[in-house]
Amino acid sequence: MFEANKYLIVIVGPTAVGKTALSIQIAKKYKTSILSADSRQIYKELSIGTAKASKEEQDGVPHFFVDQLSIEEPFNAGMFEREGLEILDTLYKKTNVVVLCGGTGLYVKALLEGMDELPETDLVLRSTLNQEFESRGLEAMQSELKQIDLETYNTIDLQNPLRVFRAIEVYRQLGIPLSVLKTGEKKQRPFKVIKIGLTMDRDALYARIDTRMDLMLKQGLEAEAEQYIQYKHLNALQTVGYSEVYGFLNGAFDREEMIRLLKRNSRRYAKRQLTWFTRDTEIQWFHPESRSNILDFIELQMKKE
Repeated sequence: MFEANKYLIVIVGPTAVGKTALSIQIAKKYKTSILSADSRQIYKELSIGTAKASKEEQDGVPHFFVDQLSIEEPFNAGMFEREGLEILDTLYKKTNVVVLCGGTGLYVKALLEGMDELPETDLVLRSTLNQEFESRGLEAMQSELKQIDLETYNTIDLQNPLRVFRAIEVYRQLGIPLSVLKTGEKKQRPFKVIKIGLTMDRDALYARIDTRMDLMLKQGLEAEAEQYIQYKHLNALQTVGYSEVYGFLNGAFDREEMIRLLKRNSRRYAKRQLTWFTRDTEIQWFHPESRSNILDFIELQMKKE
């Protein structure tokens, strides 16, 4: 499908580590575009809580999968794979290098390796799960998942109800754990992948996360979430950064507890991201301030046959 010597530079790592700034620098160096592998930045309405780069910060670099859909429009990893490959097909006709940046591991995996064939969503069963979620709460459903599919429980984002629902849904449909159905077979892609991971000392990362949450609150995270409170049941808003605000707005806890949960859950999310990405032995890890070493590494990989 693509010509030879096409490269996809992949920038991954935990939240708040500095992926966006690096990806923009690399894209400007190679005069190319960025595909965002962030499952929330695709929504037009969500900016503060997703740490979306402003137009000024994007600095003229074309971004795909940013501000593309409304929160009412469904989107998933399978759609990201299909649409991402179509975009790459178009871009590679004009350039040899494209950048993929984001912390949603499933989206990255889908684009690079493909998705396993799984049963389609059962709308009746999904409705039942939504009702159970309202009555039982997320923790009870997490516990159910732990009992039926420990491997999936240990690898997915447990704060994302859709991920939990999907695993339970597959088990109830087929009586087989989702983890068993995943073949792990990688699809061949007609481009070369250069994987770069960003990481740092845990305490330093957690301090950055806390600082980011303080900044989001200062920028108006609560107002942004409240503006779309009628849509809080949608998958787009059932995520770290918004669910905690809705808990406060609904009177489940006070503002001080909301802030504590925002920071705690963001740190936990970062830990899960690192767990996901460190399983990939093809990723070369760098401190985000090691820009020159990262650029040298990219050039070296491109010179290899």
